Amino acid sequence: MRNKLLSFLPFLRQIILFLLIQNAAAPLFAQSSKRILKEAGEYFESGDYINALPIYLEYLKADPEHPQANFNTGICYLQTIHEHKAVAYLQKAYAKMPAIHPDIHRYLGEAYQYNHQFKEAIDAFKAYKAIAVKTLTKDLSLLPILERRIYECQNGLTYLDKPVKAQIDNIGPIINSKYAEYAPVISADESVLVFTSRRAGSTGGFVAIDDNQYYEDIYISIKSNGKWAEPKNIQEINTDKHDACIALSSDGKQLFIYKDSRGGDIYVSRFDALKNIWSKPQSLGETVNTKYQEPSVSMTADGNTIYFSSNRPGGLGGLDIYMSHKDAKGNWGEAINLGAPINTPYDDDAPFIHPDGQNLYFSSRGHAGMGGYDIYRCSMETNGKWSVPENIGYPINTSGDDTYFVLSADNRHGYYASAKEGGLGEKDIYIISMPKRETLASATGSAIKIEKKIEIKSLPLDQPAIKPTAGATTILSGYITDAFTKESLEAEIVLVNNENSEVISEQVSDSAGFYKTVMLSGKNYGFSVQKEGYLFHSENYDIPASEGFQEITLNVELKKVSVGSRIILRNIFFDFDKATLKKESTAELEKLLSIMNEVPTLKIEVSGHTDNKGSADYNKKLSERRAKAVVDYLVAKGVSPERLGYAGYGMGRPLVSNDDETGRQLNRRTEFEITGK
Repeated sequence: MRNKLLSFLPFLRQIILFLLIQNAAAPLFAQSSKRILKEAGEYFESGDYINALPIYLEYLKADPEHPQANFNTGICYLQTIHEHKAVAYLQKAYAKMPAIHPDIHRYLGEAYQYNHQFKEAIDAFKAYKAIAVKTLTKDLSLLPILERRIYECQNGLTYLDKPVKAQIDNIGPIINSKYAEYAPVISADESVLVFTSRRAGSTGGFVAIDDNQYYEDIYISIKSNGKWAEPKNIQEINTDKHDACIALSSDGKQLFIYKDSRGGDIYVSRFDALKNIWSKPQSLGETVNTKYQEPSVSMTADGNTIYFSSNRPGGLGGLDIYMSHKDAKGNWGEAINLGAPINTPYDDDAPFIHPDGQNLYFSSRGHAGMGGYDIYRCSMETNGKWSVPENIGYPINTSGDDTYFVLSADNRHGYYASAKEGGLGEKDIYIISMPKRETLASATGSAIKIEKKIEIKSLPLDQPAIKPTAGATTILSGYITDAFTKESLEAEIVLVNNENSEVISEQVSDSAGFYKTVMLSGKNYGFSVQKEGYLFHSENYDIPASEGFQEITLNVELKKVSVGSRIILRNIFFDFDKATLKKESTAELEKLLSIMNEVPTLKIEVSGHTDNKGSADYNKKLSERRAKAVVDYLVAKGVSPERLGYAGYGMGRPLVSNDDETGRQLNRRTEFEITGK
């Protein structure tokens, strides 16, 4: 027994020494903890939750049960992008001191909601509401907000019970960093990604006086062989202030930018393929931008209509979604409020018009959501009106703010930014493998109605918002080269609606000769490639309305303007069995006229060709009359008849076999050949 006691004495001495040190250090710790809480409290009371939070977290390592520190930590988290982390701290504060704050039930309800604990959130909101009504000591103006919160939680229970089959993946460390990345925008074929980041290396540097982050800059990444390249800072756009991207045209050539000028305006920058740079951003004009805020925009694939958000007076709520058409001079016309059922008495923002021109995605606080902004989709119906918006479901939507969603032309991949657990930084960009549309979630009920008398200049009930379009897109891309040298050419690419000769898009192929353009189903397009010193090349694409998403590769070899060069005029059309030029031929005829005017000494022969249907003699005469019709058009426009010849070859010079309709269609054509220069 004595030996055991002797062996224990060294340990006993250590225990006594530890207790003595602890007793001596206790006053020091108390003094230190008071200083820490005072420092955190000063930040907290001034509303600087970002700086208060880490101090409270550090303090709780030493005193994890402190009620006030836990409560303040929870409140700090509610003001960050990690709101769901608030619940554990508020729960502990409430357990230790139920009367810690008169609004503890409301804060707990918010924390539960952000954490997707919707049943608990409903109970907490109802408890707060009961106290408010019973005691009349609380601000009763909060009651509609509480009702909205309860409604959102009820929706949340429905969405969580029936999640959509969407896979959400971090786009990865090539794009995302330890800093914030958000507002991703893509070209229709997902080959171009532009996004905003607050990473180190920002043009404006560090914002020490603001929120201890770097200024926003815009970055671009190009996908090659299925992989994103290292993002590049678009230096010609970024300034020493905040610069944020908000939309990209379907072809990736027009970038829309938000600038914090006046209330906040929308600008556009265009890509100059010849110089390989982006132009200086230009304002969209006074019909779009006002002294109020215009934070987001999206443009249709044809470039003729934009959808944007604004909080200007006369709307249904805070931010409303508007539309504007481009006029004949290229300016944006009057802003028209989309009205109900899209806009609500709350904020409706971040519109994205799909490349098909028929489906509109946007974020809203007012429709049947789970909390904050949720993403919704509505479609253009045959009567020209928008359908009732539908929530695209959980897990894409959450109880936080889900905004700036974009979707690829083939409807397979969505992109947005989110602050998810396990991310690489503050906010990361995520790619969503989208569910089929028929699986989108639905919640019982609709947006809460709030009586509000508003006179709004909106669309008349009998006037379509836009002409309904087909539901799919065709992406046409390829390379332009010299037919003889095979060298890449920077050529002008023009896409025309043959129905009305309207120019849908104009662009220049890049230094590698590459181009890309987008066409909607249900139209007849004239596609042409032209460059000074070369004959133009034309193609016709008559895309039926039933056509689904498709990608077409067309590589074009341009021929020099030289004697013997010949091209096919693929957009010259005649009435059946007649030599009468159809109006759809106008754009192509004008290109031919342009060549004749550019080279005043040029002499050509226009030739007509048919398939093998009918007699040889009849076809020869028909083809000759058709060739003459083209010549007559040019003569009427001032071209000397001495420079023009025509011939009809009927079925005598087929390009391919006439054994099937595809071949026969190719053989029915009009050509012109240079006979003198």
